[in-house]
Amino acid sequence: MQRESVREQKKVWFFRRKGPSGFSSSSTAEEVTEGIDATGLTAIVTGASSGIGTETACVLALRGAHVVMAVRNMAAGNDAREQIVKAIPSAKVDAMELDLSSLSSVKKFASDFNSSGLPLNILINNAGVLTPFTLSKDKIELQFATNHVGHFLLTNLLLDTMKKTARKSGKEGRIVNVSSEGHRNPYTEGIRFDKINDQEGYSSFRAYFQSKLANILHANEFARRLKEEGADITANSLHPGAIVTNLFRYNNAVNGFVKVLGRAVFKNVKQGAATTCYVALHPQVEGVTGEYFWDSNLSKPSRQGQDAEMAKKLWDFNMDFTK
Repeated sequence: MQRESVREQKKVWFFRRKGPSGFSSSSTAEEVTEGIDATGLTAIVTGASSGIGTETACVLALRGAHVVMAVRNMAAGNDAREQIVKAIPSAKVDAMELDLSSLSSVKKFASDFNSSGLPLNILINNAGVLTPFTLSKDKIELQFATNHVGHFLLTNLLLDTMKKTARKSGKEGRIVNVSSEGHRNPYTEGIRFDKINDQEGYSSFRAYFQSKLANILHANEFARRLKEEGADITANSLHPGAIVTNLFRYNNAVNGFVKVLGRAVFKNVKQGAATTCYVALHPQVEGVTGEYFWDSNLSKPSRQGQDAEMAKKLWDFNMDFTK
């Protein structure tokens, strides 16, 4: 993975106006973290074997963080790790197996990490899939299981380690949920999470965006609970923007469209990882919790994404799934 200069990475982009943060949709992950020293921090990045997950892990490592790449496919994860270390010889990067669609795999990963003695400053819930209707091993619709329920359980199981790290280090912990649910989304209108397993009338896109809405609600409710508890940990969600990745590999028509037109319309991976890295590392985000970011700036999610009552109900629903 050859690291280009920031100037070489920049591409023509139609929406380059900078927001209050000083960054825009064309900013890259390296740009938004320039000058930030993350030495001494430990971060977990799920779905780090490809796309913006790999770029996020790479840039965090570039800034000095110890990065644990949580990956389903260990061969792909090790390849990505080797690419990062080749590009950044000083990088401190490990790969650990994690299948978010399996509650037993999530529990094993969390147990192995918690017993490793490593601190945990940053948890980036990045992994996501878009698939036809399938049930997970735990009989949960696969997208909801992978994109949301697995992350919910993972965050809960790692929380004590994050709290301990924040107390001992005196540095706030940061939980970052990567969503793709925008300002207004017809796919999430009238959502009922208790119907998530129903195959009748199933739509892959509807299921996908419902799972990503759940990521926002999860971060919001987590932020509320952590604030009430007085824990020095923030929880935020973000939209990475439309990006050319392998997310649509299960849909040939959409995947073909992305490959043909994507590079002219969508962000590249370096730009797509920018908001994640900004929320995870930037001093401007210190103390900010329960918020939603887009293009490395504060933004607002859809009406459903601001529904506090729905967030509380979803929390209880997840507890039933994961108990």
